[in-house]
Amino acid sequence: MPGWIHAGGWGLLGGSALLIGAAVGYGTRLPPKLIASVMAFGAGVLLSAVSFELIAEAHEQAGLLPTTIGAVTGALTYTGCNMLLARRGARHRKRSQDQQPSEDEQDGSGTALALGALLDGIPESIVIGTSLLAGGAVSTVTVAAVFISNIPEGLASAAGMRRAGRSRGYVFGLWGAIAALSGAAAIAGYLLLGGAAPAVLAFITALAAGAILTMIADTMIPEAFEHTHLAMGLILLAGFLSAFALSQQ
Repeated sequence: MPGWIHAGGWGLLGGSALLIGAAVGYGTRLPPKLIASVMAFGAGVLLSAVSFELIAEAHEQAGLLPTTIGAVTGALTYTGCNMLLARRGARHRKRSQDQQPSEDEQDGSGTALALGALLDGIPESIVIGTSLLAGGAVSTVTVAAVFISNIPEGLASAAGMRRAGRSRGYVFGLWGAIAALSGAAAIAGYLLLGGAAPAVLAFITALAAGAILTMIADTMIPEAFEHTHLAMGLILLAGFLSAFALSQQ
């Protein structure tokens, strides 16, 4: 089976967790503290993957300078895009309570939410695709981290969208499209970077890591802290150590 199909399948698998989370978040009324706790665990899992898989791999491929430049570029790019989308109503896209504006409250916020969800998911999927280059096996830890973290992302965001009055069709159409685009992004990462030099691959990997790390701080941790407060650190550590243990297998 061609490598790009494998890449697309793994990317789609990671993105499909958004639909699972959205189904739970939209169809049930979970306690805010539970949603926040799951979000904290997912943030810890992603932090571990960024540290021990992405940044470590980029450094091993090309050293400190390309890794640093890539991570800073990813953080700056994500921050700039996130600031633009926040002004259009996507600032609280991963919040589960009443923070998300409805379309009546802010025109264009639905489109901003969709673009924000896309912004959050694409870097993760590109990394999944690049991990298969040169005939290598997919990074189990990265796929697991993306899958586990996507469940609370979809859960919290869908719960917030429901409270903002968005329809079932909008919510599941959005997350279904993002899941499909996650597979497409993994394919793009595999095909477009197949002949890239190690320094380029390291830069792209670190760029994705910087974007993901910034996304965690900007969108996941605020939702986790809102209701877990002092317990958030313990739950986040549990997620971090779970992913670390998986990477040592």
